[in-house]
Amino acid sequence: MTRRPRFSWLLAALLLAPVLLGACGDSHSKVTTGTYAGESGAGAPYLDVGPLVYEVQQSRQLNPADGEDSSYMQGLTAAQRAISPGEEWFAVFLQVYNHHDIPSPAATELVLSDTQNNTYIPLTPEAVNQFAYRPKNVPGRGRLPELSTVAADGPTQGALLLYKIKTVSLDNRPLTIKIVDPENASETASAELDV
Repeated sequence: MTRRPRFSWLLAALLLAPVLLGACGDSHSKVTTGTYAGESGAGAPYLDVGPLVYEVQQSRQLNPADGEDSSYMQGLTAAQRAISPGEEWFAVFLQVYNHHDIPSPAATELVLSDTQNNTYIPLTPEAVNQFAYRPKNVPGRGRLPELSTVAADGPTQGALLLYKIKTVSLDNRPLTIKIVDPENASETASAELDV
């Protein structure tokens, strides 16, 4: 009795294993939670919300006296610009992808919260602010911010969500962003933000 046939069968099984295992499952698993880690989206989760995919590029405090940060605050009304003692400006920059052929509406509900259940909704600057996230239909095979726009070509490459938060929320980290599908409120995703 020779061992050669047994070795050939074992070798064939080893060669076929990667092919057979690669055929199992989806090429993209639906992700509804994640932790942001790194600048410019490095290590950030792609969050599935309805038919769209959201990726946080960066999140951080803003300093209105800084040249770059002041451009993110353009288009705020006097009431929006007013900030009280114990409040901070906070920005989340994100990209939205539509990997399907038909347009889909982007989320209108993007709530920021801390560990003590303080919640914040983003301010919407006027149209002069070219960085601001403006929910609209994302074209089939398209993205927000659209390519070759100020926001897409800017330092963060993401659309701006601008929040006015309590300073104490920075002590109650992690901050979490929750994104709700505008067509089905039961479809949500959230990610912890790195501040």
